[in-house]
Amino acid sequence: MAESTNEQMNKDLRKAIEVLQQGGVVLYPTDTVWGLGCDATNKEAVKRIYRIKRREERKSMLILVASVNDLPLYVKEVPPMAYELIRVNDQPMTLVYPGAQNLAENLIAEDGSIGIRIPMDEFCLQLLQRFGKPVVSTSANFSGNPAPAIFREIPEEIKKAVDYVVSWRQNDPGKRKPSSVIKIGLKGEIEIIRK
Repeated sequence: MAESTNEQMNKDLRKAIEVLQQGGVVLYPTDTVWGLGCDATNKEAVKRIYRIKRREERKSMLILVASVNDLPLYVKEVPPMAYELIRVNDQPMTLVYPGAQNLAENLIAEDGSIGIRIPMDEFCLQLLQRFGKPVVSTSANFSGNPAPAIFREIPEEIKKAVDYVVSWRQNDPGKRKPSSVIKIGLKGEIEIIRK
């Protein structure tokens, strides 16, 4: 049984990476809610997610990276406190960093910040490691509506709008919730945006 589960996950990973490399949009499970994802360095792919979600382009979306080693690639200066928060954290947490770089410009907030999470999920981590770039992660809902806690709560219109829907964990009944969001500054400032 475990082998067929592994086969399913590997098949989903291969297909999702192929779609991401071609500038497409995937619907995938994360360590929080189901997400819409694309190559976070591809402006046109990011634009598509805004359209699918019916979301204003200036409302930034977060990205997922595989490890703390990726942070300096996408943030000009990583506040030292970020490493400590990540080290002690045991729940999904998105940190909003100042000075985003090397990302699609329409992904970065007006103040130059970007939300980044290192997921606590085997599928996401393998996706990020194999793809080799950050992936956008935004809840699979229309802007202003509640985030879907499980796969069957995702609107059909969203499922039809993406290039690939991951099969992995579609039948998982466990309801998940969005991550906490904490904005951090270079001088140790902390602002809790979402608990």
